[in-house]
Amino acid sequence: MASTSRNQTASSSLGGAVRKLSRPQIVWASLLLAMTVMTGLLSLMTGAPSGLTLTPAASAVTGEPGDWLEGVLAPVENTEGPKWDGIVIHHSASIQGSLDSITRQHELQGLAGLGYHFVIGNGNGAEDGELLVGYRWSQQLPGAHVAGPLSEQYNATKIGICLVGDGDSRSFTPEQVSTLMQIVRGLQDEFGIADDAVELHRDVASTSSPGRFFPQASFEQGLLHASR
Repeated sequence: MASTSRNQTASSSLGGAVRKLSRPQIVWASLLLAMTVMTGLLSLMTGAPSGLTLTPAASAVTGEPGDWLEGVLAPVENTEGPKWDGIVIHHSASIQGSLDSITRQHELQGLAGLGYHFVIGNGNGAEDGELLVGYRWSQQLPGAHVAGPLSEQYNATKIGICLVGDGDSRSFTPEQVSTLMQIVRGLQDEFGIADDAVELHRDVASTSSPGRFFPQASFEQGLLHASR
């Protein structure tokens, strides 16, 4: 009975509040409620499918690979995921970007979330040299980062790493290149990936990515086996 009384009191109060609103106020309140509901529905419709949405882990990479690589490789343990045998380097073709912004871009292109396994920030949208880990790596899923006729083959077993920036118009930052070198060498060591299996996107598809300013010569000289 007490619960019924409280409900009646609440209903009475609400009804009184509604009666005090003018007709224009009621119309605007109804419009605001409808917009809120529609926004929620659109968010559900355009987001990544259930099971693919993940707030990606992000950590600044500092020091030698041994300081942080164990954490990056942790999802690989006891997994039935892809057998990684190569790496493909990309750029975002934009002067700024974050995990969220690149994810939204990929979703607009019809992908189920971020296509890359890793993204390296340039200070505009993410910290300069910051390694951002996408859900495809955390959940050990194939990538969606290589375009063209080799896409199915490459996306199934190649790790996709994206440098934020437009390599056709400007150089990447020293911090980005340092982080890229560390993660690539660490992945090579962990999975036995040969130097010639570390490729640029332009090597396997009709694209300029990661751009003409990508330091290809010094990058190749710094690969795991070339430096031994």
